[in-house]
Amino acid sequence: MSDPNTTSDGGTVVADESLVSRWERIREREATVVGLTAIAVALFPWLFARAPVVSDVLLGYQSLATLILIWGIFAVGFDLLLGYTGLLSFGHAAFWGGAAYAAGVVANNVSADPIVMVVSGTLFAVLLAWLLGFLSLRRGGIYFSILTLAFAQMLYYMSAAPLAFLTGGENGLTGITVTPLFGLFHLESDLPTFAGELLGTWLYLFVGVFAVLAVAAAYRILNSPYGMVFRAIRENEQRAEFVGLNVWRYKLMAFIISGAFAGVAGSLFTIHGSYVPLQSLYWTESGEIVIMSVLGGTASLFGPIIGAGLYLYVENIVSGVQQLTVPFTDIVLVNDFGTYWHLLLGLVFVVVIWVAPRGIWGAISDVREFVWDRVGGDRR
Repeated sequence: MSDPNTTSDGGTVVADESLVSRWERIREREATVVGLTAIAVALFPWLFARAPVVSDVLLGYQSLATLILIWGIFAVGFDLLLGYTGLLSFGHAAFWGGAAYAAGVVANNVSADPIVMVVSGTLFAVLLAWLLGFLSLRRGGIYFSILTLAFAQMLYYMSAAPLAFLTGGENGLTGITVTPLFGLFHLESDLPTFAGELLGTWLYLFVGVFAVLAVAAAYRILNSPYGMVFRAIRENEQRAEFVGLNVWRYKLMAFIISGAFAGVAGSLFTIHGSYVPLQSLYWTESGEIVIMSVLGGTASLFGPIIGAGLYLYVENIVSGVQQLTVPFTDIVLVNDFGTYWHLLLGLVFVVVIWVAPRGIWGAISDVREFVWDRVGGDRR
């Protein structure tokens, strides 16, 4: 009797092929992507700072997990513009910082409800993105990038002096008090019972919900006709025009959507820190989001989030290392090692781009494809 798990010529196991193919279909479903994202967001703070192995070292960095999610939302939105539409903006700090200031001003003068702050900051970023996109997208290539940088710097200098009565000038916007969520839950307080052990605070839960929604929205956009047009523009803008697409309109919409993501993240940044530094509008903030996206992997849904996490880990944790010693000895190799974190980050960036040009997520995808090919054979 022949084995039902093998082909007639004793070749590849058909059951394995069907299993791999079935998983590939399930993996691409929106419900699967959103569900796995929600699980990852729920486990992240525990694995990052509360797990038994790392708690002794990173217990004081629990709020960094929240900050990573905030920057991750920013990076996902930025990658919709850079990775999927092919537009490099050097002025996204305008939407990040502008939304942060708008949320802070609304909190100080109108309502300090967290949801009101997020909505107001996002609306400001969307309107600003429409205006700056309308002006900047009249030019392409490097001229577009420079225009976005120039507009963002104009906003920075306006906030530093002419608008100091609103923004606090060089001191930043201070005195921001965030009221309890729905009037009941203080964001800085711990969640009850098991949820508190896993997630930590209400603030993390609040930010985590927006992070999951951001991934869901980005996935829906990328798998819609709009997402297909964005990719077409990235691959060949002239050909997209030849088939009758209004390329300028689609690029403007990509710019506005990206600005909306930045607005959500900037508003959450204000809620997280109860303070808006003037630095949030500076050009270096735009540079940081470019580095995060490229480091994690552009044109990927989760790559920019990984890039944001790695960047912030080096900036906040590695920068605090006082001495670099030989493992299991007291031999000091470098004193004040943390002061060289920019150099370390530069080396990491160079190595990643050299070894994995598609970023960290691209390398992970290549390894996954290799394993699937070995395990499942032909997946068609």
